[in-house]
Amino acid sequence: MTAAEQLAAFVVRATFEDLSPAAVEQLKIRVLDALGCAIGASAGEPIRLIGAQVQEFGGAPLCTLVGGGRTAPDRAALYNCARVRYLDFNDSYLARGETCHPSDNLGAVLAAAEYADGDGRDLLTALAVAYQVQCRLSDVAPVRSRGFDHTTQGSYAVAAGVSKALRLDAARTANAIAICGTAFNALRVTRTGPLSHWKGLAYPNTAACCTHAAFLAMRGITGPPLVFEGNKGFMEAIAGRFELDWSREDLERVTRTIVKQYNAEIHSQATLEGVLELRREHPIRPEDVERIEIETFDVAYHIIGGGEEGDKTIVRTKEEADHSLPYMVAVALLDGQVLPEQYVPERIQRDDVQTLLRKVVVRPVDDFSRRFPALMPCRIRVTLRDGRVLEKEKQDYEGFHSRPMRWPTIVAKFDRLSAGFADAGLRRDIAAAVTGLEATRVRALTGLLARVRPAG
Repeated sequence: MTAAEQLAAFVVRATFEDLSPAAVEQLKIRVLDALGCAIGASAGEPIRLIGAQVQEFGGAPLCTLVGGGRTAPDRAALYNCARVRYLDFNDSYLARGETCHPSDNLGAVLAAAEYADGDGRDLLTALAVAYQVQCRLSDVAPVRSRGFDHTTQGSYAVAAGVSKALRLDAARTANAIAICGTAFNALRVTRTGPLSHWKGLAYPNTAACCTHAAFLAMRGITGPPLVFEGNKGFMEAIAGRFELDWSREDLERVTRTIVKQYNAEIHSQATLEGVLELRREHPIRPEDVERIEIETFDVAYHIIGGGEEGDKTIVRTKEEADHSLPYMVAVALLDGQVLPEQYVPERIQRDDVQTLLRKVVVRPVDDFSRRFPALMPCRIRVTLRDGRVLEKEKQDYEGFHSRPMRWPTIVAKFDRLSAGFADAGLRRDIAAAVTGLEATRVRALTGLLARVRPAG
């Protein structure tokens, strides 16, 4: 069997009964968390722009859009995935050389499950498959250091999850995987240097294109069977050689994913928890701050601290702000929170945060780098003008797999993000549908999501 056929066999073989109770619970937590992000993104400019394009271009009304309207499955995948991703507040998975956001797959899997008239068990199984594929490829075949984006592994995850939701056979699933893995290898420049809307739209684009490709495979279109191991295939051209025995894989990797407590890039979470703890423990006036030193692991330094992916003291947009550790530390110290309000243009541009962020110095520490990704170690040191030094060290944060968020905390996050666009009754109904997802038709859930109010 080719590697694509082995992966396809894993996808076809997976059943809801393979999921442990813990995995089912964690999947539901991530579904509600992602839906809160999707609803909370209603006022985002890229969401409005994509919505306008979907409305103008149309599409057979087969799948539901969050906030109302129906369109073709691939366009629903684009729009709903963009909603999940826009705030940059959804879950993550940390591998040694890669970081991804597995709930980025929800919009595509949801569209496919609705098209196939599936139930919640179908949705959870297909989503678990997508999680497993993306996380395990991130473990064994990282591509970031080679100049490619994590959406590259995501193309295989979308193909697998959508194929499962559509109930494709092994041959068609292998073709979907082959087409997607060949066609959608994205560049890491998406997340380096000056950041654009594409930071939040790269995965939705992959989701839409791979959903489209899976439907082509459903109709009999074939793809390169040696996409992984073949001449100029994924291993030779991008990832290097790796081994992954899909016959031995389970559906439990979701339990190792992590949820964000703060609306900020994932590697900042422990640092921000520490900064906010210092703020509660000590009355710190911004004008009294001489210097803020952040010691962290190398991945955080390179992605958000001013390392190889660019200067993080130049912050002009939301996309640059939520990937700048100096900005996030400064705004946390000033505002006592890091939520969507901290990324509106007038907050980003204000003198207080622009001045304070330039007092933040970020350094990598070898010992911290060795402990990552099992832990998320950091040390915060705030030096005041009177000579006092305030210090805090962290190993993890609430939401990390060592301190997982519980259902009530996720419901509170969901309510906070969605309150402006869904009344209390609708929020309760969505949370209840997710709680009892095994007994819920997918179309019942999407019907609730259609009732979300538009921005303005």
